[in-house]
Amino acid sequence: MRKEKIMNKPKNTRRDFIRHAGAALSMPILVSARALGEQNPEKPALLGGSPTRKEPFPSWPQAEKIDQDLFADSFRRMEWCRLYGDITTTFETTWAEKLGAKYCTGVVNGTSALYAALFALDVGPGDEVLVPPYTFVATVNAVLQQYALPVFVDSDRETMQMDTTKLEDRITDHTRCIMPVHLGGSMANMDNVLAVAKKHSLSVVEDACQAHFAEWHGKKSGTLGDIGCFSFQSTKILPCGEGGAIVSSNEELLDKFHAFQNNGRDRKTGTRHGYQYQGGNLRMTEFQGAVLLGQLNRFEEICRHREENADYLTKLLEDIPGISRAKMHEGCNRNTYYIYMMKYDQEQFGGLPRDKFTNAMNKEGIPIGSGYSRPLNQEPFIEKMLSSNAYKRIYSKERLNRYREMNHCPENDKLCNEGLFMSQTYLLGTRQDVEQIAEAIRKIRAYAHKLIKT
Repeated sequence: MRKEKIMNKPKNTRRDFIRHAGAALSMPILVSARALGEQNPEKPALLGGSPTRKEPFPSWPQAEKIDQDLFADSFRRMEWCRLYGDITTTFETTWAEKLGAKYCTGVVNGTSALYAALFALDVGPGDEVLVPPYTFVATVNAVLQQYALPVFVDSDRETMQMDTTKLEDRITDHTRCIMPVHLGGSMANMDNVLAVAKKHSLSVVEDACQAHFAEWHGKKSGTLGDIGCFSFQSTKILPCGEGGAIVSSNEELLDKFHAFQNNGRDRKTGTRHGYQYQGGNLRMTEFQGAVLLGQLNRFEEICRHREENADYLTKLLEDIPGISRAKMHEGCNRNTYYIYMMKYDQEQFGGLPRDKFTNAMNKEGIPIGSGYSRPLNQEPFIEKMLSSNAYKRIYSKERLNRYREMNHCPENDKLCNEGLFMSQTYLLGTRQDVEQIAEAIRKIRAYAHKLIKT
């Protein structure tokens, strides 16, 4: 089906790239001479050379006719709220089936999914939740919204995930839950997480907001713990602007978070017997459900294309000292690359600071971010919460001081100075696009001694 132009989107869409690159993607990975670089690469753009890339990468999000048709149908029905329509319910059933979960509830965004998950597990004041320090702030905000303490577990710098070998060092009598984040489309070590949770009778909430369709020993992310949470924000690989979902195979938990997203209404009896739960209004709209349903028709195809390009880029980077893809745990048999995560070794680039490297890449037409460059456990809002009247009423001065004393993650501090993030959109095009990424990195490395002076 041909993709139609949406608003001011470029003419070359993701499906065009996938179609044109299809034949090449079916062949074994071969590294071209150009990809390996020349003996005397051209000057970087920052030093007066020509940019490696002059055209933008594929835009995101993108829409096809089916997305427009389903959205327009949801509009014409005039059943815009999920209380009156069935589109969001259809999406919930479909998403659960694709993941291999029994139940799914759509919510307004991924942060709300985390919030509702902790509510369903009765996590609240006085409790502690184990979280990683290298993640988006929503993971921690969800814990703080429950007036619980987010206890940070240091990072594994090789995988950029939570170091699950350090979980037990952080467990106390107040620990209620482990919240691993499957960062960038890869997965935390769920074997360790589940073993520790079972040993200490803890709940597990998988923050899979960045890892749709990632797999651990063949099981989809979000389905290994008690609850899995997803985000469909516009940058995600399954987007609807804003949106989220909670999945579980525990019907009792389903009852709780389904009621919570609907002002406490029981999902079976409504309000006929009063309100059985506390709740809020986190309902997913019918519009959001329609947009997501349309994309599910091509979601697997796009994931495969992205993964094949990621594998090709990884092969190219093997020949460039100083840049390496974040490793994956052995149990992670599928990474869907919401972010292509890399580590930067400044010494291998002649001492070129990371910010100068990213600036040079930007000038080459290939913007690369520095990842989570500020340690989350050191952000000012943490101390502001600890010093708030609410937290001082809930927690003793001695306990808050102990928390401050243990709130150190030395490996994560190093990781924050090494990380590089590259958008998933860079992996939606052709192999030539991928080769240009490696070409630009090679060019910058060759001239690092001069770039360091800029």
